[in-house]
Amino acid sequence: MENKKYFFAADLGATSGRTIIGTLADGKFELEEVTRFDNNLIETGGHLYWDIYALYFEIIKGLKIVAQRGIAISSIGIDTWGVDFVCIGDDGAILRNPFAYRDPHTFGVMEDYFKDEVDKKDVYSKTGIQFMNFNSIFQLYAMKRSGNSALKNASKVLFIPDALSYMLTGNEVCEYTIASTSELLDPRTKQLDEKLLASIGLTHSKFGKMVNPGTVIGVLTDEVQRITGLGAVPVIAVAGHDTGSAVAAVPAKDEKFAYLSSGTWSLMGIETKDAIINDNSYELNFTNEGGVEGTTRFLKNICGMWLYERCRKEWPEVQGMSHAHLQQEAMRCEAFKSLIDPDDAMFVNPASMVEAIQTYCKQHNEPVPEGYAQICRCIFDSLALRYRQVFAYLKEIAAFPIDVLHIIGGGSKNYFLDQFTANSCGVKVLAGPQEGTAIGNIMLQAKASGDVKDIWEMREIIANSIEMKEFLPQDKEAWDAAYERYQNIVNQKA
Repeated sequence: MENKKYFFAADLGATSGRTIIGTLADGKFELEEVTRFDNNLIETGGHLYWDIYALYFEIIKGLKIVAQRGIAISSIGIDTWGVDFVCIGDDGAILRNPFAYRDPHTFGVMEDYFKDEVDKKDVYSKTGIQFMNFNSIFQLYAMKRSGNSALKNASKVLFIPDALSYMLTGNEVCEYTIASTSELLDPRTKQLDEKLLASIGLTHSKFGKMVNPGTVIGVLTDEVQRITGLGAVPVIAVAGHDTGSAVAAVPAKDEKFAYLSSGTWSLMGIETKDAIINDNSYELNFTNEGGVEGTTRFLKNICGMWLYERCRKEWPEVQGMSHAHLQQEAMRCEAFKSLIDPDDAMFVNPASMVEAIQTYCKQHNEPVPEGYAQICRCIFDSLALRYRQVFAYLKEIAAFPIDVLHIIGGGSKNYFLDQFTANSCGVKVLAGPQEGTAIGNIMLQAKASGDVKDIWEMREIIANSIEMKEFLPQDKEAWDAAYERYQNIVNQKA
């Protein structure tokens, strides 16, 4: 036990979070979950917010448990979802809870921004970021237009992981991977773009110092030390964007891989040395986000298990039913009976996801799925076909052959969908690790402490520490036929 080092990871997703202890010894790591909690949207005054104080409280709670157990942690790292941010006042206080990216205040704003501020193609040429209405640039533009009091009085704008690190250390930074999700950062200069900042009335001074993954942000404040019972533990800027940490944990042997980070969102992409910004990537709406060690995560956001998670909450008959049982029920239904485009705008945040799926099917002359099993089957079939579409784009753009698709994250536990993805994409799939984000967070802390040399040593340790499940393509003709039908459906005008 004396040889082990202990690292504390706060891994916060858009629906839930957890605190985790990771240990590294003898070329292998181990994880232990300390706490798990919901991350709830707050709806009030016509807006949706995150509770930044509740998230801080949960991190403190995890740290107190660790201290009470007498565990001497070497460092702390925080990763979260992208794009959202907190406004800090001149006196250092948080000015209000941050908007959630699903808030409707950005609906229609993107088009107005391109018309009135900076041309769409110019924005993409500067940032290489996939256009999504909730990107930070459009949130900030919407807030500026509405005269938002928090933004008007902000001394600093801190992205969510940076805001939580600030609450722990008192130091303000702007971590590179999370900043890259904003659609304000130029991946070539690796700095926020001045023209885009000016278009929303901001300057570089409104953001913290740009830092790369592995940078020490600071140590716990005296207040946090007193509350938790810990000493002056350093807080490390890991890849603050959860996908950045997850991709760092892909147990690949070489560069010839694609990844699918499967959770609330599915993010499919490749790792490249430089950003890929050209007419093709613009037309296909691919994104270039910051990775570790100067890499770029060239990827596309796909509406992932959000569809399934939202539907599951609407079915009283499945409450208490395990995911595995629910998925087995779905497998008893007819394959490809009903197909949808998972990325259609009507699935962003409908009042009822079940009704949205059924309405989409009616509008596209698809059989309307009834009951939880048929709807789940519709979701899984459709996701696998959407993955095929994006995977085909990646194969076309990548400068290397893609030999394997690594599926990481919580969604990798859905072995039916893993097999469907192998079948649909026609490629070998390796599933695992399930806790990819937390593992990447911890391994980047280990790198910062000098215990790991580089990303490839990290990946070798991860591959030696976990068991991956392999899925090989099957049923080619059936999936080819389904894909042809899927393409016809998504190209229809509803």
